[in-house]
Amino acid sequence: MNIPFWWNRVGRRDTKPIMPGNYSLDRPPDTGAGIGADQPRDYEDERTFRMLRGIKTGTPWVENSLLLQSARSSITGKQAAILIIEDTADVRTMIVCLTRAMGFENVTEAVDGQSGLEMIRAREFDLILLDVEMPGLDGYGVLAAIKSDPLRRHLPVIVTSGLGELDAVVRCIEMGAEDFLPKPVHPVLLRARITSSLDRKRLRDIERLRLVEAQLEKELLQFEKEKSERLLLNILPLTIAERLKHGDHTIAERYSSVTVLFADLIGFTDFANSTDPEQLVSLLNDLFSRFDRIAGRHGLEKIKTIGDCYLVVGGLPEKRRDHAEAVAEMALEMLAAVADLNRERKTSFGIRIGFNSGPVVAGVIGRKKFTYDLWGTAVNLASRMQSTSPPNSIQLPAGTAEALRGKFELVERGVIEVKGLGKVHTFLLGKKLAAASEPAAKAVESPIG
Repeated sequence: MNIPFWWNRVGRRDTKPIMPGNYSLDRPPDTGAGIGADQPRDYEDERTFRMLRGIKTGTPWVENSLLLQSARSSITGKQAAILIIEDTADVRTMIVCLTRAMGFENVTEAVDGQSGLEMIRAREFDLILLDVEMPGLDGYGVLAAIKSDPLRRHLPVIVTSGLGELDAVVRCIEMGAEDFLPKPVHPVLLRARITSSLDRKRLRDIERLRLVEAQLEKELLQFEKEKSERLLLNILPLTIAERLKHGDHTIAERYSSVTVLFADLIGFTDFANSTDPEQLVSLLNDLFSRFDRIAGRHGLEKIKTIGDCYLVVGGLPEKRRDHAEAVAEMALEMLAAVADLNRERKTSFGIRIGFNSGPVVAGVIGRKKFTYDLWGTAVNLASRMQSTSPPNSIQLPAGTAEALRGKFELVERGVIEVKGLGKVHTFLLGKKLAAASEPAAKAVESPIG
């Protein structure tokens, strides 16, 4: 390799080679090139140096988040990390000294291509000065490895080579090298190449950071949107929630035939008055969660809970012909769920269940807090069936019992007085029959009204 020479201001080469130790690291020798104590030691004081490292696009959200955090921490005033890969000791030492004299203190040396590549893989750098001709792994191999690495392909590389090796320089530029620095190294040119490459890298890094921030913002918005949609689905049926999302402000619909079920715990009020609040809520949440899973299995729509009362409906918003049968099956499973809870929690709750089939109006009310609710005589009658049901029983009117003929055991209870609705002929629901053709345990009379 050529022995480096200092160049003076008129372009002549001094005959005396400058070796390490001939000058101070605190102040470069007087080259006449304007590089000396009058230059600012801290590049960031002049140019707001923002060396953002490790940013790449197209990665998973969590990885992008970590990279963004790392990038933001690197714009707080750190010097650029420069790696000089040069096998000739004199040349390497001179470039290191010049670079540090320019104010870049974070300079690392590598004596050959292999050790340089290992350093690149082990830590972050902002700029590489790479010799082309080296024993073992040469500059071509190091450059190829850098540009094939998705995490480091954006790392700028300045190729150092003699003026007689222009073909090699062209090859390196084609492989992705940032710039070319001829040997012997001129300090003015060295400073220009380093600052120019770092400026370009800074702009590229900022742009990549903006892309990452935009992607993170997009993913965060999507996450918040999905979160809001999940919350909306907790209080509204899917089809109703979709209509709200698409701008429907007034949602109301009449359904000609649905089945409405009310269920209310027996003994819960006394239990609430003598129980720790956390235990109370935990128990009620346990029971209603079991009810929710039952409703989900049967494709029914939970409307709401009021205190210890549970309201569910079949046949809306998606219409189905077997809504009465599905609600009846759920009612039987609710009795079993309460029995399981009592056994597991050492409690003694009872439950009254009533349901009824008929037409209803369903819709969304509220502007900030949405509620999906039901209205109509069928809803009122279902509520009365629950409130007048014997403990741990399922009561239904004759009209709904008629729809379940031959599918469930039905025990005639008789005519009862229902507030606001007069006399109603009622039945108690028994177990589901093994076959639909099996006759009902009790005859079902004609529905009233």
